[in-house]
Amino acid sequence: MKKYFVLSFTIVFCLFTACGNKSAAKANSGTTTDSLSMATQSEYIKADVYETNKGPLKVTLVGHGSVMFEYGGKIIQVDPYSKIADYSKLPKADLIILTHEHADHLDTVAINAVKRADTHYIVSKVCNEILKYGDIMNNGDKTVWSDISIEAVPAYNIVNKNPQGGFYHPKGRGNGYVFSFGDKKVYVAGDTENIPEMDRLKGSIDIAFLPKNLPYTMNDDMFVDAAKKVRPKVLYPYHMSEFDNDKISKALDGTGITLEVRPMKN
Repeated sequence: MKKYFVLSFTIVFCLFTACGNKSAAKANSGTTTDSLSMATQSEYIKADVYETNKGPLKVTLVGHGSVMFEYGGKIIQVDPYSKIADYSKLPKADLIILTHEHADHLDTVAINAVKRADTHYIVSKVCNEILKYGDIMNNGDKTVWSDISIEAVPAYNIVNKNPQGGFYHPKGRGNGYVFSFGDKKVYVAGDTENIPEMDRLKGSIDIAFLPKNLPYTMNDDMFVDAAKKVRPKVLYPYHMSEFDNDKISKALDGTGITLEVRPMKN
């Protein structure tokens, strides 16, 4: 009987200890479902990290015309597009910002995938008319959101027209955006050609995203001209189907611009 009691006690003690250790390990690890999710998200598409005078800025070219920023504990999604990435693997947005109303820039499937109940929206006037929500910014407007300065700048065609004879992106309809993250300025051009307003940005931009695809935005020569107008320190070509790195690198030789070419789909 004594032998049976000792054996029973030992089994119960071991089971209790094992359960206790499992609980303790979970408690001491500090790992929650949310943090595991964020770890998965951070590994999905590698971000580039840039230091500002107010902390790190994480920049992710999600694909096509879609960009994500993480700064000061906030997530900004620009033109999220569900056909180029799995947005369930990306963090929810504190701010969603839209350049214009075309389906690869205003995508409600992607918006619904990354929005939260308290997500803020900054959009063009036409996007607001379609969605029925969002703070409107027009070309030339400036605002501050969560200590981030945002300016809406022109984005339009001066050459390429649709079959009906109108520009794919008429002047004044869509926006590019200039973000100030601490002492770093980032230009997300939206759908545009090498417009004269880019000259105003020359030398002031640290990181730029410029589109390059026909017939909607720019060809190689336009792209190079736009890059020279803006003269960013780092340039991400985006919204493109192909990119001749050797040709364009050679054309930008001596400008001090660093090209960062990323996949257009993840």
